[in-house]
Amino acid sequence: STGFVHGISLRSALASESRLRFNTNLRLLTAARGWYNPNGALLNGISVVLLIISYSSASVVIFLNQNDNYSETIAIIAIAGILLLILGVALLLQVIIALSAMRAVKILTWSSSPFDLTAALVHHTQLTPATLRCMRRVSDLDTYGGPAKPPETQPSAWHAHPSIRKVVIFLWVIVAACAGWAAFVVSVTWDQHLTLKTWSFFQNFNGDYMTYSLPSGSLKGWIQLFVNIAALIVNVIRDERQWRSATRNQGLKVATNPLKPIFTHPLCLILFIVKPFLHESLTPVFRYWMFGLSFKITTSAYNESLNYFSVMMFTAQIWNLCIALFLLACFFTVVALRRPHGPQPAAYGHLQTLANLVDEWSPVMWWGHKEDGIPYCHAGTSDHPLPDVKMDCVYAGPGAGSLVPLS
Repeated sequence: STGFVHGISLRSALASESRLRFNTNLRLLTAARGWYNPNGALLNGISVVLLIISYSSASVVIFLNQNDNYSETIAIIAIAGILLLILGVALLLQVIIALSAMRAVKILTWSSSPFDLTAALVHHTQLTPATLRCMRRVSDLDTYGGPAKPPETQPSAWHAHPSIRKVVIFLWVIVAACAGWAAFVVSVTWDQHLTLKTWSFFQNFNGDYMTYSLPSGSLKGWIQLFVNIAALIVNVIRDERQWRSATRNQGLKVATNPLKPIFTHPLCLILFIVKPFLHESLTPVFRYWMFGLSFKITTSAYNESLNYFSVMMFTAQIWNLCIALFLLACFFTVVALRRPHGPQPAAYGHLQTLANLVDEWSPVMWWGHKEDGIPYCHAGTSDHPLPDVKMDCVYAGPGAGSLVPLS
């Protein structure tokens, strides 16, 4: 997809500028240098607008057309040509931006695995492993990077990844905006009363609603943005889970099928289900989802001319959507604040940290205690299972056993 190509090219562009820190980045809000760069801030902003236009125009392409045929009026399903053209142009421009971004930079690797990317950066000397940091986690980057004892718990994604904090805040901004939307509809329809009897999951014309004649399809794009930025949290946790599998019996497999985590990782599976649940599908059979129930767009044409366009907003269903977004925001906030347990240093896809922790590359790797020493031991990776690290030992790195201990 265009999003995948754009994301991979952005990684390589940031790497060429020595600004790539994490394997997973906030694609539409992270830019390379240069206004005219396909991965720059200008075209990234245009990509956001095009994404919203794509979801907005797609929802109103099909409408009802009434034709007068002598003594009778015939109603048929019609397609709005101008809206279909806008949709096609928006998709075409997204493809052009993605292809331009791909051609503007040398792609290091097409793999989404943080380990394939780290290995590629080390191979091209764009990343150099640091010494004495075999027990240092990603949150220790701003502190003295010397020998350390294995910690019992690791930092959360909130504290380890700067973009995670922005994502969580943005999720709550969207929840607040949805609540404001519902409050606005309530204030406009003050003469109608929303009660428990009229409150329902599906649209209820006996309940509280308002009608106006302006398109609101752009709201659908913001719901899609909610899902897209929530995917950053899922991908960061996925990267960390892959790294932590190095202490399990099956080991860490560097090369993985990109489709496998969607159906095996619980967070990826939840996000896969949430995407069609929050916003309506283009297929009429699957239109009754949370966002699709919040309003009803009525379009009609007379003698092949569009003459009627109205939007009906249902207060109860908007509050239902707000509650769903609130619960999802709570869920992803808890996920972002959760701290993994165990002595294995957390990386969350941070490339320099992974380069420091992985000292022996192989298709399947295990992490653990590798070498005793006085005063420092060594922990790292191997192509065979390793014993657990010793919690009372101080770890530094290979060849550090003969170093003079720091006071």
